[in-house]
Amino acid sequence: MMSPLCYDIFDSPIGILTVVADTDALCRVMLPSNDHTTQEHKCWHYAPSTTLLKQARTQLLDYLHAELHTFSLPLRPQGTPFQCAVWHALAHISFGQTWSYAQLAAHIGRPSASRAVGAANARNPLPIVLPCHRVIGSNGALTGFNGGLHIKRSLLYLEGIKPTHTCKAIMTS
Repeated sequence: MMSPLCYDIFDSPIGILTVVADTDALCRVMLPSNDHTTQEHKCWHYAPSTTLLKQARTQLLDYLHAELHTFSLPLRPQGTPFQCAVWHALAHISFGQTWSYAQLAAHIGRPSASRAVGAANARNPLPIVLPCHRVIGSNGALTGFNGGLHIKRSLLYLEGIKPTHTCKAIMTS
């Protein structure tokens, strides 16, 4: 049986963040663009004073104020084995570095799976902590980010990275 989930919601330099944990690991970070009032959210218990949620809040705010480069939180992301392999590999991308989707695919031993790596990144339940924002296109372009490209750009700038350009979707009528 799964442990009950607790959450905290707080303001940050990039907007409202929600962190969700079970009794001993962080399970989710919700960015400002996420719906913080989902049906799933109604099953969680508001418990901002739990040790783990206080640590998550403190570490996220320290990171967003450029005072922390590496997170030290117990994590429990839920996903397929492939997704979990991608998310685990994200932890190898250091503060101030970027990898391309192709580099990340090669790192997990699936060099032809760049698109699948991108899809796994899009489902990363622990953005910022598992730094999917550090993954960019092979040409240096900023590509999709669940929190929005403006937040991805802000996070990279915070780390001293100046992306070469942004890849935008082309709209046709």
